Amino acid sequence: MAGTFSRSRALRPTGKVLPEHARTHNRALVLQTLYSAGPQSRADVARETGLTRVTISDLVAALIAEGLVIELGQREDARPGKPATLIDVDRGAFHIIGVDLSEHEVFRGAVVGLDGQIIERDEIARDAATGEAAVLLVDRLVERLLARTSTPVLGIGIGSPGVVDPLGVVRSAPNLGWSDVALQERLAERFALPVHVANDANVGVLAEHGSSHHDDLLLIKIGHGVGAGLIIGGRPVVGGGFAAGEIGHVVVGTDGGPRCACGKAGCLETWLAVPRLTARLAAAGAQGEAAASARDDILREAGRRLGIVLAPVVGALNLSEVVLSGPAELLDGPLHEATVDTLRKRTMAEFNRDLRLRMSEQAEDIVLRGAAVMVLSGQLGVS
Repeated sequence: MAGTFSRSRALRPTGKVLPEHARTHNRALVLQTLYSAGPQSRADVARETGLTRVTISDLVAALIAEGLVIELGQREDARPGKPATLIDVDRGAFHIIGVDLSEHEVFRGAVVGLDGQIIERDEIARDAATGEAAVLLVDRLVERLLARTSTPVLGIGIGSPGVVDPLGVVRSAPNLGWSDVALQERLAERFALPVHVANDANVGVLAEHGSSHHDDLLLIKIGHGVGAGLIIGGRPVVGGGFAAGEIGHVVVGTDGGPRCACGKAGCLETWLAVPRLTARLAAAGAQGEAAASARDDILREAGRRLGIVLAPVVGALNLSEVVLSGPAELLDGPLHEATVDTLRKRTMAEFNRDLRLRMSEQAEDIVLRGAAVMVLSGQLGVS
């Protein structure tokens, strides 16, 4: 469904359900079933979830009291007996605030519906702000977004560049000048709402997973920096140090290269990040055959460097889908072709013949929608 979340892809749970967590698990199971399938009777939900009708009746009554589920009236069908009453998630009951901090020049945000539709948008010029000044811009953007809706807000989701731990502390984001910034805690105290903060690529892959046909998916997010979000077996992968997917600061090759913000030379980010790439293209000129050829060479070299970094990842994990997210005018053309060609040359073709490298279907809203998925998952157990 264009402009909304797919209702067919749920992330798999990551742990064993303990008895003391059973009610929370069952509540999330009911919400997930309704969210994915749409209007159902209580009996339908019981059959789908494997829970007893008594349990379903109890859970649905509680969810109706919370304002999360509504009754839609009786089903119109020709079956004998009393017509069943249909229930569904109340999709207009809450809004979500999504914020994307990955762009070079602006911080972007949106008011998002429970089905993923963008209701209101706003953005704030970054003006090269770093450190505390950048945190204050995030604060101001969230405040403006909250003023744009009178519907209760389920939570705030934020995709940030850099390494972000499970408590929403941005451990390191060199491009924003952040080190150990407790962004989640600060915003939760400021706005008295649930806040979820994660790496922008890890957030984006949540949105992309809904439209993918695979349980293994690698998203390459190219913006102010370069990062990757990874889902394996339907489960997000963050790594022991919360830095899985930090491919932007992998040095590509042994031939040196431009100096990176992290202090090393030749990091993938120096070849591929949007500010670096656009500056290089601008220096090549805009007119004439020579300029066009030089531009293509720059894009192909960036694609080749990306392919060099991705090849061992694709080979080790036997991935079937890699998605590129970023400006289509930069990525979809010579850069894409060079990445595919490099991957083909550097991996075992017989084991990776089904590999697909494609552009994201979410366009520039991928982090905003992924932030909404993160809030849905965190607050309701729904994905």
